[in-house]
Amino acid sequence: LVDELKKLGYEPIDVGPKKLDPADDYPDYAKPVAKAVSSGEVQRGVLTCGTGLGMSYAANRFPKVRAALAWNEQIAELSRHHGNSNLLVLPAQFVSEEQGVNILHKWLETEFEGGRHQRRIEKIEK
Repeated sequence: LVDELKKLGYEPIDVGPKKLDPADDYPDYAKPVAKAVSSGEVQRGVLTCGTGLGMSYAANRFPKVRAALAWNEQIAELSRHHGNSNLLVLPAQFVSEEQGVNILHKWLETEFEGGRHQRRIEKIEK
């Protein structure tokens, strides 16, 4: 995904890991990305792990982070269109590399609808 983001003109910050280690703890990777999104250092982030669940749990603990676990393009699109998600989580055990790239593209190209959805986000952030 890092290479794909570079091809699209983004400057991704890769927080790792560089290789699979079953002893890794997902919060160690979710926190720096979620913190960067929460603080406004970056506008969006992308995380991936086996199921995506742990990354989602950890990331959504940060203020102003709306991490969306997306296993297909439609979920990614709706997470942006309705929820203005700012952090994409991909479940690597359930999507192929090609699917992951397609999901990423859909998420990046989808704009937030606003309107009633903005009101709902404001209620969440209170």
